[in-house]
Amino acid sequence: MSDNVVHLHKLTDTTPTPEASVTTLTVVPEPRPVPLWVRSGRAIRRAATHERTRTAGRLSVRHTTYVLGGTRIVARRTWDGRTAARYERLLRAAEAAGNYEVAQEWEERGQRYREARHRRRMDLLTSPVDAAKGAAAGVGLGIGGLLLLGIALAVATKDASDVVTPLMAVIGLIRLLITIVQVTWGPLITVGPLLALLGLWEVGRRAQAAPYWALPDNVRSAEGEPVTPSIVVKALRDLGVSALRNAIKDMGDAGASMLGPIRIAGCGVEVDVTLPSGVSTIEVQQRRRKLAENLTRHEHEVFITIPEAARTVRLWVADSGALDEPIGPSPLVTDETMTADYAKGKAPWGQDLRGDAAALSLYQRHLLITGLSNQGKTVALRSLALWLALDKSVQFLLGDLKGVGDWAMFDGLASTLIQGPTDEHVIQVTEMVEGAVAEMNRRIQAPPGTQFPALIVLVDEAQMAFMCPVKDEEGRFYGGSKATSRYFMAVRRIHNQGRAVNVLMWQGTQDPTDQNLPKLVREGAHTRASLALGTESQARMALGDKAVDGGAAPNLLRPGLDQGTLVVASSGIDVPKGQSSITVRTHYVDDDAAKAITDRAKALRDGVTTLTVIEREEEHDPLADIATVVGDAVRVRTKDVLARLATLNAKTYGGWSFLDLKRVLDDAGAEPHKSDGVMVVSRDRVARALANRDTDGSASAN
Repeated sequence: MSDNVVHLHKLTDTTPTPEASVTTLTVVPEPRPVPLWVRSGRAIRRAATHERTRTAGRLSVRHTTYVLGGTRIVARRTWDGRTAARYERLLRAAEAAGNYEVAQEWEERGQRYREARHRRRMDLLTSPVDAAKGAAAGVGLGIGGLLLLGIALAVATKDASDVVTPLMAVIGLIRLLITIVQVTWGPLITVGPLLALLGLWEVGRRAQAAPYWALPDNVRSAEGEPVTPSIVVKALRDLGVSALRNAIKDMGDAGASMLGPIRIAGCGVEVDVTLPSGVSTIEVQQRRRKLAENLTRHEHEVFITIPEAARTVRLWVADSGALDEPIGPSPLVTDETMTADYAKGKAPWGQDLRGDAAALSLYQRHLLITGLSNQGKTVALRSLALWLALDKSVQFLLGDLKGVGDWAMFDGLASTLIQGPTDEHVIQVTEMVEGAVAEMNRRIQAPPGTQFPALIVLVDEAQMAFMCPVKDEEGRFYGGSKATSRYFMAVRRIHNQGRAVNVLMWQGTQDPTDQNLPKLVREGAHTRASLALGTESQARMALGDKAVDGGAAPNLLRPGLDQGTLVVASSGIDVPKGQSSITVRTHYVDDDAAKAITDRAKALRDGVTTLTVIEREEEHDPLADIATVVGDAVRVRTKDVLARLATLNAKTYGGWSFLDLKRVLDDAGAEPHKSDGVMVVSRDRVARALANRDTDGSASAN
């Protein structure tokens, strides 16, 4: 057996190795012990941050502050009861609110209280003498009465000692009471302060006189708490506006004098708040989220608008969760006998926040609806067109630059229907709008008094037209916002003169910017509506400065959650007095219901031959066509790519499935991938695949 050598040190390259077999043992050094103060600190930190410790801390702070708060409340009530402080506070509150008649009344009440108090104090100067005389007279009468009773008793019993029996009985009763007091005095001295503390604790508990973080979980997380004057005043006081907080503090319990009556308004309540001097309405508007949280509501459940009265904000507070409930179906769906009247009727669009029906007049009003993608813009715009289609005199020219079939049911109803996202479709839409300009000019030149039917020129996804980089044969851009931009100038001409002869421009666009929605175009619309937007600057683009300054805030709507909710600025809808906009929750009309409505509309008409995009018969390059329908978008859902391909060429791509699309993209090296949980086609991958294919083709040719 060979010898084994055990090395307790690490072998290195320079360490000689014995010829005999070697077993190497590596010794790992023991970890250094953690100092006691470090372990103690960690233990203290774990104990201090443990949930049980925090719960116990909140419990102790809560009940301690209940006692302190109850003491403060009782002291305040006692002070108010013994002094004229209450009248002074109410007087200052009335003066701060500008209500001088009420201020004068409180001043008179305070003066009467002071006079009565003065009389009571003057009476105290003579009251000791009067009290002594009264006590002496009372004792004398009492003893005399007891003696007379004793004499009567003695006559009845013929025992002279009974004369003092009633008097001695009373004396015995007094002695018994003194004994009872002597026995119970010690416990009363001990228990009395505890009972007093318990009473103060109960007063503080009822008033929730503790820091918010120390309150019980069910109080801190309470939602749907009824809106009362005290809750509104407290929410305003804690808003973080020092001038408002100080004014409410001076008003004391009369802070509610700022409030008008709290009225039930649909699925919530409404109240007008007259702000104290030195507090502007914008300071409250900018703190909408904090105000909502102070009212135990979510931000989207509180709306702040500016009524006509100066220094006044109008608060609408929804019932908790009410705005997350869907509204009922559209009357267009439920009433199959409904017809439309372009000139005198109003389209049933949805409900306002009060729950009342919101109807929009479309008579001689250009229309613009905007918002972020996938918020319900097309459905909201289509609902208006569906109602107007039930007036058989109305004509439609329709361009859908999304091209996924959202407007396919208007085939046979619109005179022109263009569907597709490509530059070729933008060119055809531009020519369609220019044709409407020519019709407008023809109508203008007609004899005075000639009546013309309404012609609705509707372009959905109009940002595609404004952003189109293609030029015509004369070098003029189809897109853009210059005087040489064809689509822009055609829309401007309709905005300028079309209303007079019932040629109206309706546009739907998404994510507005100065590039994809020029200023002159958006300001030419009489009815402007916006779904959820990202920023206040976009809200101003969509609705205008006046509406936003008056409280309109589509940028505060919740993308994805408030789908179909619009902020509308228009003279064609009933807007509350003093406000510049109204929030409408639109009815959802799905594709099947929309097709049923257009079938009814077609039955009212003699028949319309719809001009559509002519399909090209030449061979198609699937990869190039995919790149065409993807356009400038960074990524497009595979479902939308298939729909756009079918619109581009129904004969070639109408029967395609996802597997067909995937096969073409996989072969080209531009495989679909998931983004946010859905399969999409990447613009960059398709472009790279086209470029590589062209390069490979050129190399092969060489």
